[in-house]
Amino acid sequence: MQKRKIGNSDLNVFPIGLGTMGMSEFYGETDEQQSINTIHKAVDLGVDFFDTADMYGSGHNEELLGKALKGKFDQVTLATKFAILRGPNGEFEGVSGKPEYVKQACEASLKRLGIDTIDLYYCHRVDPETPIEDTVGAMAELVKEGKVRYLGLSEVKGETLKKAHAVHPIAAVQSEYSIWTRDIEEANMNECRELGVATVAYSPLGRGILTGKFSKVQDPKDYRTHLPRMEAENFESNQKIIAKVEEIAANKDVKASQIALAWVLAKGEDIIPIPGTKREKYLVENIDALKIELSSDEVAELDKLYDLVKGNRYNDFGMALTLQ
Repeated sequence: MQKRKIGNSDLNVFPIGLGTMGMSEFYGETDEQQSINTIHKAVDLGVDFFDTADMYGSGHNEELLGKALKGKFDQVTLATKFAILRGPNGEFEGVSGKPEYVKQACEASLKRLGIDTIDLYYCHRVDPETPIEDTVGAMAELVKEGKVRYLGLSEVKGETLKKAHAVHPIAAVQSEYSIWTRDIEEANMNECRELGVATVAYSPLGRGILTGKFSKVQDPKDYRTHLPRMEAENFESNQKIIAKVEEIAANKDVKASQIALAWVLAKGEDIIPIPGTKREKYLVENIDALKIELSSDEVAELDKLYDLVKGNRYNDFGMALTLQ
């Protein structure tokens, strides 16, 4: 399997990574042993790029990965993130990119993961009160200290990326990217390619909605119930997008999720999707998307679906923190 290079780093990874956020919270009930089994299955199948963050489960997700990957860290590339603050009861308390906090957050992540060095360390969201140059300057010191190998940013516009890259090379920008979320094509993709920075695509399955498995999210613990695109009047229109993806999938005798992933993979060798799942079954389905080749006509047909999208990808609070 042809690996994909993470930007200007020496990290070469399986073309599809694994996002682990849902193993700790946000997407309904969780099962730690099931999650660990899925992580182990991923390693067995060749997946070697794992994505977490200190705010997922307020630290639980890093601890989970530390447990699941113990003794296997030399086989994988691990990415984690800092900047989104959580309170003692999990409440969101804002964003910090202050230099002293960067170092404090890194130490805490290293401890939870049980490792000495983080392969790829992202600033999860830009702190509007702290110049990005100061945040990245502190991250660069972590590289000098050997606590971090490469730096990344998440949800940034191209202008911010250029400012950051001038302080220290940025290896990857993590952005939401899928058939129905394509704002980065104008916001930062050109700058990423100009600077040789990889795009790590989170939620490439539209938070699972593009799989066609959800006519409605019922679980009160599932935060998708609060997303604007899931509101009744919006979701009715968005169902047309899902139906078209399912139609193309049926014509090829594959899953809608695999078509959605194949579309992301077809958009460039510099893009690495990291679909999340808690279950081995869906992990295997996602990996099998690598066997699918979309024709240029099929890609063009899927491209048109973006015009049908109704509703923002986050609520107002979330949107205020994206593409800064």
